[in-house]
Amino acid sequence: MALLDWISESSGPTVQAEGVVLRLPRPGDYEAWSALRAASREYLVPFEPTWPEDDLTRAAFRRRLSLYGREREQGHAWPFFVFEAAEGRLVGAVTLSNIRRGVTETATLGYWIGEAFAGRGYCTAAVRAAVAFAFDDLRLHRVEAACVPWNIASRKVLEKSGFEHEGRARAYLKINGAWADHLLFGRVDDRHGDGATTAPDGDTSGA
Repeated sequence: MALLDWISESSGPTVQAEGVVLRLPRPGDYEAWSALRAASREYLVPFEPTWPEDDLTRAAFRRRLSLYGREREQGHAWPFFVFEAAEGRLVGAVTLSNIRRGVTETATLGYWIGEAFAGRGYCTAAVRAAVAFAFDDLRLHRVEAACVPWNIASRKVLEKSGFEHEGRARAYLKINGAWADHLLFGRVDDRHGDGATTAPDGDTSGA
């Protein structure tokens, strides 16, 4: 069965770049993942959707892996855990989700970093690696991301990774139990010279 193959301990691609390794989550990652999330709870909670009461249990982790497997099989998402390249410690996660094909060829980028590893370049390296995977392996045209206005560190990660600030969305996502405005960012793979044109007012037009 493909799903069982996906959650085995040896399956899936790895992406290496700038001192980090990205690979698909595995059942054996539970202890490291739950410990890192628990230690980083107060650091992460202000920037994430409300955590379910059982979020850090092994059963919830298994459900998470099953969801990841279904979404990847359907071509909707690529979830990666992020590890230090040198010591192999889990430091966070980065996900390409909401993948749309056809005339869009776009994905949404999400990420988190454990508090103990924040400010050390791991998150930026992981985001850059995920974007490279999106463009080079998945052949996507555009990657989008968003962050709450007060998350200065997250905004810096996106800017250092080549994303452009494109606007602000009111009450965009429910964060920590409350609807929150988000700053919107995007990055386009413009290496292929597809002939896109931008009007003087910033609108793209093919007319």
